[in-house]
Amino acid sequence: IMVPELLLCLSFAYAAAPKPTCLSAQLQKPGDYILGGLFPFGMDAGDLAARSEPTAVLCERLSAEGLIWALGMKFAVDQINSSPELLPGVALGYDLWDTCSEPLVALQPTLLFLTQNGTTGIGVRCNYSDYQPRVTAVIGPHSSDLGLVTAKLLGSFLIPQVSYGASSERLSNTESFPSFYRTVPGDKSLVEAVVLLLNEFGWNWVGSIGSDDEYGRGAQGLFLSVAGNHSICVAFEGLIPTDLADPRAQNQLEDTIQTINKTKVNIIVLFAFSQPAQALLEHSIRMGLSEKVWIGTEAWLLSDIPASIPNIQSIGTVLGFVMKAGAVPGFQKYVADLFTSVQQDEFCQESRDPSGPGSPERLHTRCKQCDRVSLRDVSAVLSHWGVRAVHSAVHSVAAALHRALGCARTACPRAPVRPWQVSGQRLRFDQSHSINTGYELIFWSWKNGTLTYQPVGDYGDSLSINKSWIQFHTTDQKEPTSECFSHCEPGQFRQIKGSQLCCYDCTDCPENTFLSTEDSPSCTRCPQHQWAPARSTLCHDRGQRYLFWDEPLAMALLLLMALSAALSCTAAGLFYQNLGTPLVQASGGKRSLFALFSLLLLSLSCCLYIGKPNNSVCAMQQMAYALCLNGCFSTFVVKSLEIALGRESPRCAPTLLRWVTRSRAWLLVALCLLTQGLFCCFYLRLGPDCSVSDSVSLPREVLRVCRTRSWAAFALLHGYNGCLALGCLLCTFMVQTAGGTYNMARGITFATLSYFIIWIFFIAFFATLKTVLRAVTQIGTVLATSLGILGTYYIPKCYILLFKPDLNTVDYFQNSIEEQPEQDSQ
Repeated sequence: IMVPELLLCLSFAYAAAPKPTCLSAQLQKPGDYILGGLFPFGMDAGDLAARSEPTAVLCERLSAEGLIWALGMKFAVDQINSSPELLPGVALGYDLWDTCSEPLVALQPTLLFLTQNGTTGIGVRCNYSDYQPRVTAVIGPHSSDLGLVTAKLLGSFLIPQVSYGASSERLSNTESFPSFYRTVPGDKSLVEAVVLLLNEFGWNWVGSIGSDDEYGRGAQGLFLSVAGNHSICVAFEGLIPTDLADPRAQNQLEDTIQTINKTKVNIIVLFAFSQPAQALLEHSIRMGLSEKVWIGTEAWLLSDIPASIPNIQSIGTVLGFVMKAGAVPGFQKYVADLFTSVQQDEFCQESRDPSGPGSPERLHTRCKQCDRVSLRDVSAVLSHWGVRAVHSAVHSVAAALHRALGCARTACPRAPVRPWQVSGQRLRFDQSHSINTGYELIFWSWKNGTLTYQPVGDYGDSLSINKSWIQFHTTDQKEPTSECFSHCEPGQFRQIKGSQLCCYDCTDCPENTFLSTEDSPSCTRCPQHQWAPARSTLCHDRGQRYLFWDEPLAMALLLLMALSAALSCTAAGLFYQNLGTPLVQASGGKRSLFALFSLLLLSLSCCLYIGKPNNSVCAMQQMAYALCLNGCFSTFVVKSLEIALGRESPRCAPTLLRWVTRSRAWLLVALCLLTQGLFCCFYLRLGPDCSVSDSVSLPREVLRVCRTRSWAAFALLHGYNGCLALGCLLCTFMVQTAGGTYNMARGITFATLSYFIIWIFFIAFFATLKTVLRAVTQIGTVLATSLGILGTYYIPKCYILLFKPDLNTVDYFQNSIEEQPEQDSQ
C-alpha cells in the first residue's frame, strides 16, 4: 500500500508535462569506494551479426525493470551513506552501466571496471595483489549468460561480483568463479520446487521448453535430470530462439507449438526470459493451441511483457515460482521523489559535473532513454522482487567492506582496500556463494480482464499449496490430468509405450510369473516347481496333481469298476452253476469261466490308474490291460474258429475241429497268452510308459502322469489284441443260423465291434490329453471294454439262464457248434 506522500508524488508526476529529465546523470556518483553496477536499461541491441566494425552497440528500447533495479542500487547506496551504523565516515559511490542484455555490451563496462583507478588502462602484471582497479565490487548482471562472461574477467582479479538474478548452476562452481556471489537461489532449488509441484498434482506427463540461452538450457537440463528421478516423464524438450529477428525463429516457434499438439500434454514447464516467453505465447494463441497449464518462473512470470499479450487469458492456467522478496521499505517513495527532482533544473545542474580527461563518459551516454521516462512508465514494476535482490547485494558488499576496513561503531578508517580483501570476507552466502530465500507460488488470477498475481503457496524446506485458491481453466475448475503412466501397484510391471522410454502402462504380471523388483522392466517366470497367481510379487510351491482316491470323479469310477467286477462274478457264478448245460458248453464251457475271470481282472486293473503314479505302475497299466483282454479274446478266437470251420469247411470240420475244441482248445488259449507275454517283454525292452512331472499343463500344480515313451511299443502291445479281435470279427461277421436256433457268432461280432469303437475314441483322446483326464480316459476305456464284452456276449446268455431256461437245450444251441452246410442243388 503506497503512503500518502507517494500518492501525492505520483499525482504530481502524472500531471507534469513529459519533458526531458536528468535521470541518466543519477547513474554515477563519486565516493571513497566505488561499486560498479551492470543493469539491463535497454533492449533490442539489433543485429549484432551485421557489425563489420567494432563500433559501439546501442539499445533501441528501454527496460523499465532494469531501470528500477539500477535505482534500487542507488537507493541502497544512499541509504548506507546516510546511516551511521554500517560504514560511518565513509562514502560509497557507484558507477552504473547498461548491459542491454547482451554479453558483447556487458564486456565494455566490465573492462572499464578493471581499469586502474584514475586511468582508462589495465596494467598487465604477473601479480595483481597490489592492483587497485576502478571499483571495489560489482553488482550484477541480471542474467546467467552475462554472468558467465563477466565472472571470468572479474574472477581473475578476485573482484567480488554479486548478481541479483544470475541463477545458473554453472556459476556455483567456486573454482571457476571464485569471487562470484548472488542474492538469488540457484536453478537447482527452483527446479526442485517445480518437480514437487508436479508431483503434488500427479502430473507426470509434461513438456519442457527453455529459451536458447544459458538460463533456459541450464534450467531445462537440471529439470530433465531431477524429473527423471521423481518418475516424471518429459514428453518433449524445446528451445525458444532468443534472436527473434532471425527468419528461422518463426519456424522454430511453430514447430514447438506443433510438437505440443502432437504429444497432447496438458502441462508445460517454461524456463525463459520475458521476450522469448512472449514470442512463444503469442504463437500459441495465434495457432489456436488448446488451454494448458503453464508452469513459469520469475524470469517471465511477473513481467508485464507476456501479461500484456492480447487475449493472453486464452492460454489456460499460469502457475509459477518467484523468489520470496518483500518490498524494500521506503523505496517507492524514494523513486517518486527522485522523478520529481530530476525534472527540476537546479537539481539537474548540481548533478552534472564536468567530466575529466579520464572519465568513462567516452563510452557514450549511459542510458539515453532514461531522460524521457516518467514515473508512470515504471510504476508497475516498483515492487518487483529484483529490487530486494539488488538491495541485498549492495548491503552484503557494504558489510564485507565494513569487516575488511575493521570499522568501529563510530567511524571507519579510509584505508586502501583491495577488492580481493573484500572478497576474502566471504560475504554471507552458502557454500555455492548463493542465498536461498525460498519461493512463493504465484497464480495468474483474472478478474474483469485485470491480472492479479495471487500467492497460493510457498516453498522453503517443503512445498505447501492452498489448492482451493487456484481456479483452473477446466469446466469444473478442478486440476486437469496429465498422466503418461500410473504408479504401478505390486505385481505390475512398466510396459513402455510409444517412443518415450519413461512413458509406460502398468501391466499385470501373468500367471506363473512375478515381479522381482519394483523397477524391473518385465516379469520373471517362476521355477518349474513353483507357481504364482496373476499380479504376484513372489512364487509359491506347487502341489502335485494326479487322480486322488478320495476325489468324486475317482469314486464314481470305482463304483463303475465295482459294477463291472460284480457283473463278471455274477456271470461266472451262473456259468459255473450251469456248466454242463448246452448254453455254457456252446459258449466254451470252462473257457468261458476263464474269460470272465480275465474280465474281472481287467476291471480291477482300474486301480492302477488311481493314486500317485510311478514308473512301475505306469508300465503295469498297459501290460495288465493287454494281458487281461488277451485272456478273454483268446477264448473268442477258439470259438470263432469253431464257427468258421463248421460254416466254411464242413468237409474238413471233423478233422480240424478237434484242435479247437475240448482240451486242445486250451493249447490255443495258452499260445495266445504266451504270444501276448512276448509282446509285453518287447514293450518293456523298447520303452514302457514312465511317470513324469508336467509343470506346464496346470497353472498351480505339478501334474504327475504316465507318459508314453514309445508309441511303437504301445502299438505292438495293443495291436496284437486288435488283430485277434479283427480275426474274430472276420470269422463271425457273415455267419447266419437257421430259425429257432441261437446265433453264437452274433455275440462275438458285437463284442469285437464294441472293442473297436471304444478304441477309436480312446486313441483320439489319449493322444491329446495331458491332464488328470488322461488317467480317467484310460479307466473309462478299460471299463467300457469290459462292460461292452459283458453286455454283448455274456449278459444275454445269463438272461437265458435266469429267465429263459426252457431255451437251454441241445436243439436250440446245436448250430452254435456245428453249422449245417447248405445242400448243393443238383
